[in-house]
Amino acid sequence: MVKFNENYLNIKQSYLFSEIAKRVNDFCEANPDKKVIRLGIGDVTQPLGKLVVEALHGAVDEMGKAETFRGYGPEQGYDFLRESIRDYYKRNGVDIDADEIFVSDGAKSDTGNITDMFSVDNTVLVPDPVYPVYVDTNIMNGRNIIYMDGTAENGFLPMPDDSVKADIIYLCSPNNPTGAVYTKAQLKEWVDYANKNGSIILFDSAYECFVSEPDLPRSIYSVEGAKSCCVEFCSLSKTAGFTGTRCGYTIVPKAIVKKASNGTEMSLNQMWNRRQTTKFNGVPYIVQRGAAAVFTVEGMAEAKAMINNYRKNAKLIADTMDEMGVKYTGGVNSPYIWFECPFGMYSWDFFDKMLNEIQVVGTPGAGFGKNGDNYFRLTSFNNYENTKEAMERFKTLF
Repeated sequence: MVKFNENYLNIKQSYLFSEIAKRVNDFCEANPDKKVIRLGIGDVTQPLGKLVVEALHGAVDEMGKAETFRGYGPEQGYDFLRESIRDYYKRNGVDIDADEIFVSDGAKSDTGNITDMFSVDNTVLVPDPVYPVYVDTNIMNGRNIIYMDGTAENGFLPMPDDSVKADIIYLCSPNNPTGAVYTKAQLKEWVDYANKNGSIILFDSAYECFVSEPDLPRSIYSVEGAKSCCVEFCSLSKTAGFTGTRCGYTIVPKAIVKKASNGTEMSLNQMWNRRQTTKFNGVPYIVQRGAAAVFTVEGMAEAKAMINNYRKNAKLIADTMDEMGVKYTGGVNSPYIWFECPFGMYSWDFFDKMLNEIQVVGTPGAGFGKNGDNYFRLTSFNNYENTKEAMERFKTLF
């Protein structure tokens, strides 16, 4: 008789955002006359840029002609996109090779799929609060997980502890959910820790485009020594509004090499390539043409204009928190504002209060770990008018 993976018994039956969607849908069905403003899930609202749309249309036209039609493409991504990503990094002061870049359908997929590369015996270190995908995918595989506390006292940026030995380390900066950003010096401490202990850092930089302070790193590879121990994930979801178009990439340096139990050298870059060619058929050509347009100088200018709209929203939310005397992080180099629940409330209780009393949806911090029990996350991804109305409603709670 077939046996199921019983590790699934150890994860919550409902993914965080599925539970939020259910509660909101139930409320909307019971209150069809009330306008609900959603500042919860990190989905974007601004349309794709003009150059991206033109590139998508051009690729569609190519697919409609026999002489330019394309079938299966390279699982790693077309060279034109990998090279454009390489050039984007170079413009930002980071040198990587095109064959270290693997195009995917998003950072969420790859941060989960990368677990295929590692033995179940590895110990995983994650911050708390944390993006649930890091935790759930490793629980599904049966790995031991150690949590490091992210608290107001350390600015929600936990640092290495030499007394803790971890094989796989998840870091996200700018952080989801807290909006906190590691400095270059702080990341250097993590890189040194990983190289000293033979660990691998899985670095999620999905929100790098929101970093506005020039001294803050946008890539882990701006840190010396990172190429020997760090895998970086990024996505066009927030950079260019690709949440419905789906395109991201993972950088796996060729310098990451470890010895197997029999002494054979194993290259993580080669392993990931083998995994992708076996389990992934690549991102559609049409989407990759649109993505390549983003990484041009002109395309990035359009993307930055879009991001500035969300930054304006984030500032509005942060200003409201300041006005109401609510403690928070984020809102400057991040699209997220992470704040302490007023009235000493538990986050799911505050979620219900927000939904029922002012019809504003956010994300309860408890969904990100025990250190989020009394915290709440709002996103800046709605339009300005809705964000302004939501903040006016928010003030009525006090």
